Amino acid sequence: MESDIEQRKTDHIDLAVRGEVGFKKTTTLLEDVRLIHNALPDLHVDEIDLTVNVLGKRLRAPILIAAMTGGTDRAGDLNRQLARLAETRGYAFGLGSQRAMWLNDDLRASYQVREMAPHTLVLGNVGVVQARDLESSVLRRIVTSVQADALCVHLNPAMEVVQPGGDRDFSRGTETLARLVTELGVPVVAKETGCGISQPVAARLYEAGVRHVDVSGAGGTSWVAVETHRATKDKKALGKAFWDWGIPTAASVIYTSRYSFETVFATGGIHTGLDVARALALGATVGGIARPVLQVLVEHGWDGAMRFFDDIEAELRAAMLLVGAKNVGQLRDVPRVISGELRDWL
Repeated sequence: MESDIEQRKTDHIDLAVRGEVGFKKTTTLLEDVRLIHNALPDLHVDEIDLTVNVLGKRLRAPILIAAMTGGTDRAGDLNRQLARLAETRGYAFGLGSQRAMWLNDDLRASYQVREMAPHTLVLGNVGVVQARDLESSVLRRIVTSVQADALCVHLNPAMEVVQPGGDRDFSRGTETLARLVTELGVPVVAKETGCGISQPVAARLYEAGVRHVDVSGAGGTSWVAVETHRATKDKKALGKAFWDWGIPTAASVIYTSRYSFETVFATGGIHTGLDVARALALGATVGGIARPVLQVLVEHGWDGAMRFFDDIEAELRAAMLLVGAKNVGQLRDVPRVISGELRDWL
């Protein structure tokens, strides 16, 4: 099982960097969000404050380098580079699923990034199915062993049901999250994996005591597509049928913003600073970027990744100037027009 997991992690990296794993027709629907132009912003662009407080730490900008990888030497190298990037930029950073580390302690090093990111908000990561079957004390050790500030508990039934050898029993997930909120001792983030969070699920999470969510909506990387590529020929049909399954990111952000969550990470198809601005205007706390960062880091190195984020921040600042928002809090209150398919979802 350990070697299977390591091979899967390697496959995931290769497919994320160069594979055709985007949604075919489904988009984030952020393009259906129009922010209202303010011709008199009465602001200097240098006055705009991008800082935000998240899970007890202050970010220099509302950006998360979202969960991607771990569990192999190559993944460990990428995690350290990505964590160093988050530290340098003042962003948050998410680790990939730590299941491999739990099964093989020798793989723990691939998740240990504190040396590269001593001040960064670091999010640990474990599946809700694995969390259900582990005592809270064991999960606490998984968090503390990598010195994470919080634990993402990922919800991935669509991915698993397509994955060769994936989980099939998703019972007691709500009960598990409620237990961890009470017993874990660090903040718990309920995190989808590319299929989004509906309003009824948002309500159940909130009632269970969860106060931090990562919507990880449809429109970016389809993890169903990733597992479809990995499936044997006779198993690909199921994945092809559900390739575009999910709730678009924009709709998921709005659904979760209807409850008093302390943190809403908007991940899933976030590519630009304007995407981040639109997500924040819909109620998100932070915009999360995953696959585009990995691609630019692998293909263009450190300098390319720094330029990528320079562009993201420049776009975000420009959007805030052009709607008259001096800070992130004001951006969440700006008027907007919602049209097209997103209006149907709402």
